[in-house]
Amino acid sequence: MEAALAIQEYIEYVVINLIDHPEDAGVSHAENDGRHEYRIRLHPDDAGKVIGRNGRTITAIRSLAFAAAQKNDLKIDIELDK
Repeated sequence: MEAALAIQEYIEYVVINLIDHPEDAGVSHAENDGRHEYRIRLHPDDAGKVIGRNGRTITAIRSLAFAAAQKNDLKIDIELDK
């Protein structure tokens, strides 16, 4: 499996299992100039669950995704759309 796709699937899996409205969620992927951008789309009521207290949950998600990206020589960004 391609590393960029595996990272996208990881983000989707974690986010979907944290929220109450999985039907309104999704992760899009775009590549620009060798940099991979992942955008997490959420129902407005679920944003707090993904962000977590003081941003700890989204920071943990990003940390694991960045570690996988670094292992595969990828540069990534993860943004949250509320």
